[in-house]
Amino acid sequence: MFTGIVQGTAEVVAIQEAEAFRTHVLALPAELREGLSLGASVAHNGVCLTVTAIEGERVSFDLMRETLRVTNLGALREGDRVNIERAARFGDEIGGHAMSGHIMAMAELVELDEAPNNRRLWFELPPALGRFLFDKGYIGVDGISLTIGETRTATAAHGPRFCVDLIPETLARTILVDRAPGDLVNIEIDPQTQAIVETVERVLESRGM
Repeated sequence: MFTGIVQGTAEVVAIQEAEAFRTHVLALPAELREGLSLGASVAHNGVCLTVTAIEGERVSFDLMRETLRVTNLGALREGDRVNIERAARFGDEIGGHAMSGHIMAMAELVELDEAPNNRRLWFELPPALGRFLFDKGYIGVDGISLTIGETRTATAAHGPRFCVDLIPETLARTILVDRAPGDLVNIEIDPQTQAIVETVERVLESRGM
């Protein structure tokens, strides 16, 4: 389990390609390697990956075909940076919201509003996920636990949209500071929101509503 509180960023220093398979090697800072062992779970841009090798600061992770298809990790190149969160441990403070590290889709950054001390980002989701968007609800964006500020329903011209407001600390700690319109981010819908919406849908369907 993860909390969506990104602990830092790490650079992709090597990529090993194979058929429908990749290995990413990250240069993890010392504070993010403390107690790290083979088989540990580490979230990259919100994607739960398993440690497969540790050689000093260089830590390797394998990416399967589905991960490459559903997430933005397949577009990474050497020199790119990713948001990093170590798996939560029993007794850790849950400062964000519970996250599984399983990405549902990608969203496109379509609008960016700069202000002196914060930044508002608007994202567009695939139509099927619009039913999970609620003002002031939780959402995971590139592994960051964020509160939805406002939503816009889908139209003939665009899909469902939502915005988030970022404080300077989030911008300083994560790669969202470098995101620009047209970029794709990983999205994890809040598991509790998903469960409630889908349960209500099943109940209504069973009643013919």
